[in-house]
Amino acid sequence: MTLWYLTVGVVLVTLTFTMPLLQRLPVSSPTFYLLAGLALGPGVLGVLSWDVVREARLLERVTELAVLVSLFTVGLNMRRSLKDRLWLVPLRLATLTMVVTIGAIAAAGVLLLDLSIGAAILLGAILAPTDPVLASDVQLQDASDRDELRYGLSGEAGLNDGAAFPFVMLGLGLLGVHPEAGLLGWGDQPFNLAGWLLWDVAWAVAAGLAMGGATGWLVGRATLHLRQRPGLTLSLHEFLVLGVIALSYGAAEIVHGYGFLSVFAAGYALRYIELRAAGHADDPAELPAMVPGRSQDDAPLEGPQAAQLLAVSLVDFNDKLEHVLTASVVILVGGVLTTAHFTVDVLWMAPLLFLVIRPLAVAIGLARSPVTGVRRALIAWFGIRGIGSIYYLTYAIETDLTGPSAERLTGIVLCLVVTSIIVHGVSVTPLMGWYERRRSGRSRIPDGGQDGGQDGGQDGG
Repeated sequence: MTLWYLTVGVVLVTLTFTMPLLQRLPVSSPTFYLLAGLALGPGVLGVLSWDVVREARLLERVTELAVLVSLFTVGLNMRRSLKDRLWLVPLRLATLTMVVTIGAIAAAGVLLLDLSIGAAILLGAILAPTDPVLASDVQLQDASDRDELRYGLSGEAGLNDGAAFPFVMLGLGLLGVHPEAGLLGWGDQPFNLAGWLLWDVAWAVAAGLAMGGATGWLVGRATLHLRQRPGLTLSLHEFLVLGVIALSYGAAEIVHGYGFLSVFAAGYALRYIELRAAGHADDPAELPAMVPGRSQDDAPLEGPQAAQLLAVSLVDFNDKLEHVLTASVVILVGGVLTTAHFTVDVLWMAPLLFLVIRPLAVAIGLARSPVTGVRRALIAWFGIRGIGSIYYLTYAIETDLTGPSAERLTGIVLCLVVTSIIVHGVSVTPLMGWYERRRSGRSRIPDGGQDGGQDGGQDGG
């Protein structure tokens, strides 16, 4: 235990002192967390040396928390009415693109990996979601951001981590280890496809979104009501973040809905309160300047300002918490990786997923949409796989996925996640920097032309 304390202390202090220097490099921070984990792993120092299959419960809980916090943050940042056409891009990506991705990966699993249909669909569902935790560099930068690229990738990551759950259940059901088979009366009988459509798709998705939306709305309205009462100050927004996440997740799970979708919906409901209070203005209400010696919570604020302060304070705390959890999980992932996980399958599976399946699925999902050219190409490239995939893998193992199937899927998923962290981590800074410069240049065209990210127009690239 003493060695653990020393190791954690050295890693955290080293990251603190080196991060300002590392941030100048064209590489995302999760890449450095991964390298730190690899250094602590069995291949170098051997401080972290445990098996994912045997210790799946620990990794499941840590990754679950990281994904929940990130989904709540994404929901808070999606400051647009559901009637806004910007929602069309993430909805297409989180539905049609995701289903095509699952189908293509499952086909590769059956034809090229010799997996059973159930295991292949499970692999597709594990790898299909893009990651809301590691995709922070390509997500919305602030509440006023209307860029279709960032909005699309943010919304996709927020929605498809929950939307992939029905297909995880489908794979587990076909493998005979569906966690709720007894509850549904399937027992030892063959998996019921109609029951899956009604229970795992229709009910669980709707229940998750409804419970999350209701929880976020009620807690948000109650907070603003108490906040505006004379002489009453509510400043412990850290408790509110954790409380809303826990409430929305628990409320969804107790009615057998998807907790991931519920937490995303709760975050969006809280942001929608601010959007509604501001009269659906493009920019949120401006907050008054801080008075020395006083907390901003003590300032008398109008309705839109009070709602904006609530949203800003929640986002600020969530960003810090998300950063800590991201570092922890990626270091753990690097620490459990061994050479045994790298097989010949990964050599062709990684380029197949990132260079063929993802671009094809995006092209199908965004067919006949106004998103073209550079934006579509970047959306196709930044299909980042990460912590969400690790969660689904460990969830399946904890459900009762055992034996050779568990070992093989573990190796494939870990290697593809690590590959994604590296290749996307190296490319995200230069590509997004180039994109922002290009976008800024187009917005300054003197002949009345506008940047497509602001007006939703086409970008022919």
